[in-house]
Formats: sequence, C-alpha cells, structure tokens
Amino acid sequence: MKRFNVLACLAATVAVVNVGSSFLHGQELDFRAVRVEVDFGKKFQVWDGFGFNYVEACQTRDYAANPQDYGGFSILDVTKKKEIIELVFGEEGLKVALIKMFLDPFHQLRPGDPYDHETYTQNMRLFVREGLKTTRARGGDLTIITTLYGPPAYMTKQKVLRGRDFDPQHKQDLVNYLVDWVRFLREKEGFPVKYISLHNEGEDWFRWTQAGLTDRDSHDYNLFWPPEQVVEFVKLVDTALKQAGLEEVKVTPGETTNWYRFDHWGYADALAEDAEALRALGLITSHGFYSGTFGRWFGEHRSAGIDKLRGLRAELHAWVTSTSWGQMDAKNTKEFHGNIYTAKVNGIIPWAGIQRPTKWTGGDPNPGCAFKVNEDGTYEIRRGYWMYKQLSRAGQPGMVVAKATAMDSEIAVIAFASNGTPNPDAFVVINIGKQKLLKIRIVGSDAKAFQVFRTTEDGKECYAPRGRLVCEENALVYEAPELSVTTFFAE
Repeated sequence: MKRFNVLACLAATVAVVNVGSSFLHGQELDFRAVRVEVDFGKKFQVWDGFGFNYVEACQTRDYAANPQDYGGFSILDVTKKKEIIELVFGEEGLKVALIKMFLDPFHQLRPGDPYDHETYTQNMRLFVREGLKTTRARGGDLTIITTLYGPPAYMTKQKVLRGRDFDPQHKQDLVNYLVDWVRFLREKEGFPVKYISLHNEGEDWFRWTQAGLTDRDSHDYNLFWPPEQVVEFVKLVDTALKQAGLEEVKVTPGETTNWYRFDHWGYADALAEDAEALRALGLITSHGFYSGTFGRWFGEHRSAGIDKLRGLRAELHAWVTSTSWGQMDAKNTKEFHGNIYTAKVNGIIPWAGIQRPTKWTGGDPNPGCAFKVNEDGTYEIRRGYWMYKQLSRAGQPGMVVAKATAMDSEIAVIAFASNGTPNPDAFVVINIGKQKLLKIRIVGSDAKAFQVFRTTEDGKECYAPRGRLVCEENALVYEAPELSVTTFFAE
C-alpha cells in the first residue's frame, strides 16, 4: 500500500500562533489581513452529510465475457478492504453519512426473467455492508440513494444495451425493475435505502448517434430522459413503491449533469408545473459538475431550479449526487463551497471515490478520487482523500450550514453549526491563492478556542493537526498557507 506523502502526513503537531487585536471594519490589521466572518447563529439549510460512491459495473457491454469492477475491491485482500472501510467510515476516517449505489442494466436480461441482483453488485454491496456495520458501531448511520444507471436493453426502442430511447411498452417493466431492486436492498441486505433516482445524466441527448446508438465504448450506461418522461416516472414509481409497502422510500427526478441544466433545460419547471409529480417528489437531485466557461459543457452552481421547487414545497432537500474530484486540490474544494452556498444543497456525494483505472475504457475523464487501486492488489491514498476529509468530518448529518463570508475571492469559507447534535461547531477555510493572513470573527458560538487541521497541495500536510487557536476578542488570526484547506473545530 502506497500512501500520499506519508511522512508529511505524520508530521508532529505544530502550535498555531495567534495575534490579538480588536476586530475592525473593512480589511484587518492595517490592511494586512483578509476580513472573514463566521456566524454560527445565522443558520441556512440543514446538512444531511457528505457521501461516498462505489462504482462496480459501469461500461462493460458483456458482463459474462468482461466482468467489470471499477471500484477494485475484487482484487484487494481482506486486510486492505478493512483498511479502506475504516478510512471511509471509521471514527478517524471520513465519517461519511450518505451512500450512492448504482442499478446497472444486467439484473433482468429478458422480459419476465427472474431478477438477479447479486451477480453484478457483489463488491459494491460488500463495501456498503461493511461500511454500514462500521458506521453503526461508532453510533452513526447511513442514508442510501440508489440510481438507475441504465435499463436492460429490451426496454429500449433500439433493443441494445445503452439504446437512447425508452420503449413505452415497457413502462411497468422498468417500474418493477426499480422497485424490486429497492426491496432487495432493504429486505435482504437490510440497507437503509431512502431514495431511488431515475437516471444518470439522462438529459444529455448528444451522447448518441442519430439512430440512437452509442458510438464510443467509453460511454457509461444511460438512457435519454426528457423532462416529460421524468415527470411521468416520478409519479409511476412513487405509486409503485407505496403499493409494494415501501412508502418510506421516495423518488427523485434523476441526475442531470449540473444544476444549470436541471433548471435551464426544463426539468425543474416540468416538475413544478405538475402538481401530482411535485407531491410525489422526495428529494431534488442533480450532479454538481462545474464549468464556468460558456459552451456546451457550461455548468454553474445555481439554485434557480431548487428555488422553484422549494418555493412550492419549502421542506424539500437537495443533494449533489456526483461531482468531480478535479485535480484533488484547493480549487476543487472551492467547488464544494459553490454547491453548498450558491446551489444551496443539503448533501454532496462525489463521483467514484475508489477507482481501478484500468477498468474504465479509455481512462476516466474524472480521474481524481480518494483511493486508487493498482493491478498488483495494492492501493494508494490520494490527495483527494485528505482534501475531502477536511470537509466531511466538519459537516456531519443534522448540523446546519451557517453564514460565512470573506473579503477576498481566493478565500472560501464553509461553516457548519452544531444545531443540537453532538458535533462541534466547525468551519473550513479554503485558500486557492498565495499565503494570506486572515482575521476571522467568530459570532454565535461560545467556543474560546478551536482545534485546527490542515491539508496543503504540496503534500507536506495531510489533515495534519496544527494545534489549537485561541479566540481573542471573539476573533482568530490565522495565516492560511498557499493552496491549502484548513478545518477549525470548536472546543
């Protein structure tokens, strides 16, 4: 097992120096410091948690000839599997609260065939099963969303795997496919599945040829889901879940590539304009991939679609169900800030957190991750793990996103108020620029000091303990290293 800059990660604790002075208006310390404010008393959306996604079968066209395990557990020994489980779910690990599980197209190859939910999901289910045990052993729990990656070939008009168009003659077959998978996970596995999501980036109709076929082996499973089809199936699946005695499980509208498409491509409006679908909706979902450049892949962090639905049902939560690990750097961590404060989501699950690169045809376009599995049965902890740990441990389920501002666009701050949970008030400072001196005003918390942990892009610090920082006149003075992420936990 190779770990990212192990010696740096084990560096000794170094005390953080704090400089006392009164908190001024405007920029601080005679314009030497950036003004930052964290107000734990001003609370925004409830936080459901950060999550993890194990991806197993995602591209293979013939599972019997080419069984695929992109997550890589199938080539790790028992000891290494346990190590990863502890690193993700354990008391000293990421402490994730959300899990995404894909439903691939192989569970029923022909109409009327019995379902086979086990053959193609062995490693994913093992990961979740052991993760759930570890989470519950430390007094926590998981919330699981399962997403239709793509339907069996027979349910498409093209009658091939990854055909573009849904065959309406198989509406009931697809509903049954979804509901039986949920029943299997809840009743046989005992998994706390709460949501079922209709599609994976099904809005992107460009991905097929004119004939509705795929022309690239590197495409993962999919089906085209126009807004009206999403609305119809939200209602159909909700009704079927209730009829099956699975009323605790709610349906989501599937997962567009980004929040811009969820709104601008018509999905939010279609749901808002259908009263029955709006009532049936259990959770707002989308991928949260970001691109600030205008063009086909433009995708900003925007809450417009979420706001439309919350304007009609204020209690609705919203989750990012996939987002890039990017370069596993401070800028990628800044994207989480955008999803939380600009899109205003309640939870985030990044794209595949553990990856076996040789099993993605042509190389994954989103190769960042927390763990890389090598073909010799070893694994590496990547920088993405440490960056993500800065966030995931700070934002635990039941906490509330709190006000956080900074008068410098290279500094982003994410704050989570305890909200009556056993978790301490916490905030994360992201510096995507050069080294900066910050003066951080703390409001709405009785904490007199904060424990500090830090990860830097240069690999010298990997969630390294940096001592305690004492509040003086309700403020902290902190020097944020270049390209770093720092988490502060109230004592």
